[in-house]
Amino acid sequence: MKPVKNEYQNLVSEIGNILQEGRAKAAYAVNTILVQTYWQIGRYIVEFEQNGNEKADYGSSFLEKISKDLSAAYGKGFSRSNVFYMRQLYITFPICETLSHKLTWSHYFEILKAENALEISFYTKQSEKDNWSVRELKRQMKSMLFHRLALSKDKETVLRLAEEGHTVQKPADLLKDPFVLEFLNIPQQTVLLETELEQKLIDNLQQFLLELGKGFTFVARQYRISIGGKHFYVDLLFYHRILKCFVLIDLKRGAIDHQDVGQINLYLNYFKKEENTDGDNEPVGIILGAYKDHFLVEYATASIDNQILLSKYQLYLPDKDTLQAELNKLLQ
Repeated sequence: MKPVKNEYQNLVSEIGNILQEGRAKAAYAVNTILVQTYWQIGRYIVEFEQNGNEKADYGSSFLEKISKDLSAAYGKGFSRSNVFYMRQLYITFPICETLSHKLTWSHYFEILKAENALEISFYTKQSEKDNWSVRELKRQMKSMLFHRLALSKDKETVLRLAEEGHTVQKPADLLKDPFVLEFLNIPQQTVLLETELEQKLIDNLQQFLLELGKGFTFVARQYRISIGGKHFYVDLLFYHRILKCFVLIDLKRGAIDHQDVGQINLYLNYFKKEENTDGDNEPVGIILGAYKDHFLVEYATASIDNQILLSKYQLYLPDKDTLQAELNKLLQ
């Protein structure tokens, strides 16, 4: 009877796999049709506008009227904001074939809140590439990811970032300035020990990995290395699957100074000799501090062959207007 029982269990398992696959395909098809339907609704509204009948601005009486009439006739799904963003979907993506089949209407609803075409293009590409959930997308937009990445680049690279999304091809691509750790829910004026900050990052590792970006896998905290009879500890150790290298993160509660650069340079030299194996590229060091002096960074890292990245972290969301103004200067 045992072989028969095993065959029956395999049957149940195979049916389950087919059912899950079918449900996924059905959800995918429903999502694609829903996005395309809302795009068509947006097209009809814009064509109605172009005939000179009404304007569907967010606060217009026309938008309120059509929202109420559609809701009364066809039920839920036609709130004023929903109808407004259906219109925006058509205006932003006038060719239906350019819509992503991987993104849901909820993704587009959030993306269309971005204030310019560069942001919209970036968040569309990045959501698709990294398979962001709607929750992850909202967090990345709120933390101004596009602006933080763009401000470390030149104008040409910013335009390519918006068109293609963020790709990690070299260690410098790991850098964000600043890294935003608002998910730790630490009041802005709170003074933490480095060990306390480290513990909070470990407690919120999933969110921290999202902030670090695609490709990071966690290895260890307080990773011990021994040199000349002395023990040293790397605060956080990761391995990057895309760059194929170890990434060492050193946390500083205050300003980054030249001694921190020398220390992580020591760690990187050790990893190159003792930890790297065949196929590993040279390790990367990231020092995260509450402050950094650009001149100190320049002089402290000069003539160092190792890949050392220095960046600030902040415990609150960045100021949107300030980042937007800086980006506008860069693009002019």
